[in-house]
Amino acid sequence: MTAQPLTPAVPGARRRPASAATSTYTELAATIRQSGLMRRRYAYYWTRMVGAVLGFGALVAAMVLVGNSWWQLLLAALLGLLVTQFGFLGHDAAHRQIFVSAAWNDWTARILSGVFAGLSYGWWRGKHNRHHATPNQEGLDPDIAPGVLAFTRDIAAGRTAGARGWFLRRQGWLFFPLLTLEGLNLHWAGLERLFRDREVRHRRTEATLVLLRLGLYVTGLLLLLPPGKAVAFLAVQMAVFGVCLGGSFAPNHKGMPIVPRTMKLDFLQRQVLTSRNVRGGPVVDAFMGGLNYQVEHHLFPSMPRPNLKRARPLVRAHCFAQGVPYQEVGLWTSYAIVVDYLNNVGLRARDPFDCPLAGQLRG
Repeated sequence: MTAQPLTPAVPGARRRPASAATSTYTELAATIRQSGLMRRRYAYYWTRMVGAVLGFGALVAAMVLVGNSWWQLLLAALLGLLVTQFGFLGHDAAHRQIFVSAAWNDWTARILSGVFAGLSYGWWRGKHNRHHATPNQEGLDPDIAPGVLAFTRDIAAGRTAGARGWFLRRQGWLFFPLLTLEGLNLHWAGLERLFRDREVRHRRTEATLVLLRLGLYVTGLLLLLPPGKAVAFLAVQMAVFGVCLGGSFAPNHKGMPIVPRTMKLDFLQRQVLTSRNVRGGPVVDAFMGGLNYQVEHHLFPSMPRPNLKRARPLVRAHCFAQGVPYQEVGLWTSYAIVVDYLNNVGLRARDPFDCPLAGQLRG
């Protein structure tokens, strides 16, 4: 891909010929391969997959034992956390991080996502692949496409008046409450795609898995609990799932530079300039499913999750040597950036390829 001059608002960006831009990523990739960081981590993933399935069974048993009690809402919250972990494992399999075999990865992702998380693998994979190819690029990245929230200045421009303007100016504060509905949104979007798009591979199998899981889930709740408590259980589980999953993906790109639709960037700059890492240690690693190493994940999507942390110092040093800004902040700071950006998107006089708070947070 031919590199174009970057907008001057991006601090530290350097113009270089396409061959030089390509070779610098090639050098980094060679270093990563020589370090053994692309090797499969079977023990890691089998331990987590078996542990997650056993944990799922233990939660179901606990629900049966607790019976008709409001303590079930605590189990609902725990189930929301566990389902999020299934989502992360499905994400890793979809990126070919677990097995060498593409078929093994595909079916692992399909089962983990469909049976345990209730999500459509076929829908998510297509959407997520487009995001990885064009992160934060207007008109191309589905994660910043028009929706309930406005992520770009152009989208916000048509929402400044009346109730929409009121919402736009406060959408950052409303973002996390809205995440309580994200679980429902993901379920609906996946099913809608499965019934509408005949091009989805194994569409009938996947639809059967998702619908069977949903039917058994709702039936089980109604057998265990009165309707009111069953609805409350489902609401808590879905809210926790939505907040945890959305809270893991949001800090990685929101508030980072928005790339104009026609701008051309080399692979290294495209992935690094639009991604943000989140510090925090083992707790954050577990809570975010390794997505806190977003720069490394975008540069090497098939790298097993536990190796991302080990790749970080190599990638960071390479970016520093090449003059490519590498952003990394704490978890709460990342959320503050997201809230600030969403509250002010389209309302500040900034270049579309400028990052809010970049000046005070870079370095």
